[in-house]
Amino acid sequence: MARVAAVVVAAGQGVRAGGDLPKQFRRLGGDTLLQRAISAFTGVSAVSLVQPVIRPDDHTLVRTLTDGMDILPPVSGGATRQASVRAGLEALEPREPDIVLVHDAARPFASSELIARAIAAAEKTGAAIPGLAVTDTVKRIDRTGTIETTLDRNSIRLVQTPQAFAFPALLKAHRHAATQGRDDFTDDAALVEWAGMKVSVFEGEPGNIKLTTPDDFARAEAIQGASLGDVRTGCGFDVHAFGPGDHVTLGGIRIPCDRALTGHSDADVALHALTDAILGALADGDIGAHFPPTDPQWRGASSDRFLIFAVDRVRARGGLIAHLDLTIVCEFPRISAHRDKMRANIARIARIDTERVAVKATTSEKLGFTGRGEGIVAYATATVRLPWGK
Repeated sequence: MARVAAVVVAAGQGVRAGGDLPKQFRRLGGDTLLQRAISAFTGVSAVSLVQPVIRPDDHTLVRTLTDGMDILPPVSGGATRQASVRAGLEALEPREPDIVLVHDAARPFASSELIARAIAAAEKTGAAIPGLAVTDTVKRIDRTGTIETTLDRNSIRLVQTPQAFAFPALLKAHRHAATQGRDDFTDDAALVEWAGMKVSVFEGEPGNIKLTTPDDFARAEAIQGASLGDVRTGCGFDVHAFGPGDHVTLGGIRIPCDRALTGHSDADVALHALTDAILGALADGDIGAHFPPTDPQWRGASSDRFLIFAVDRVRARGGLIAHLDLTIVCEFPRISAHRDKMRANIARIARIDTERVAVKATTSEKLGFTGRGEGIVAYATATVRLPWGK
């Protein structure tokens, strides 16, 4: 069986997409484009090596985003796409792959079926790219905008990635281009054509769009929303009593207090309520069913593990978390000074934007056990979107 590697190119500036970060770090459905592009390949068993290529300044961010992913250490790209692809190929050479797939991180919707077709085409021809037939009439114009001729659309294809090649041949072509001072190829197919290879075309996917402009992102969000039309809402509740101690943990944030919350784990009522809310939206039991307090392995456990578990259950069903809303009821400690840190930490754990996390706090006006300072209550609501039938 052929040893297949993938190079995921994410070393561009992505300025046309707008925003404060390069487009490969913009989120779509909870994950960044880079995470989605990498996951497309790590989820295909035939692909044994995934090599990201990134900007030199992005290594710390990418390490955080890809923590836990089965990938090779990212390498730094160059000034052009061509230089970045070559950097990825050079990093892969010691591992001796037979086939390499080159994919742009700006295409987050590549399916496992498309990747399988790419591998099969490369095994058959040694060089193959996905293409779409053109349905509109195509004109060639001059610099003044005047039509010169009408082209035969039957002989034209719109080219996508992943592009697939025999690894030794593609690396040789890249090295040859470098020695000849050629660094102007916009895709790998053009480079290997220049090097004398024949390139075949296999069927691409209309949904495998490249995100470049703000309009592209709006279209992608519409596609994502249309595919996740099953909107679920879950509610969560948790309460823990006070005991001796010098801090409480809420939303994963350590807050100074003259008491501590008691419980089998770290007694983080906020994360417990959020976990139950997500599980409720999935109709998937509750935190006690998955992490029973009678099990000693959860004694003193950090509650972010529970929330990560619930988030992963959503993603395993092809869904996303649209919003998390948390209300904490207590007389003390004061929450307002820690609210933004809690929101940011919950967003990090859930892998969603901070703008999708609400944290509120109130007292019970001295009424009940919270009013008497005996404990803390947390209420949570989770909005989850799933594909129909999932």
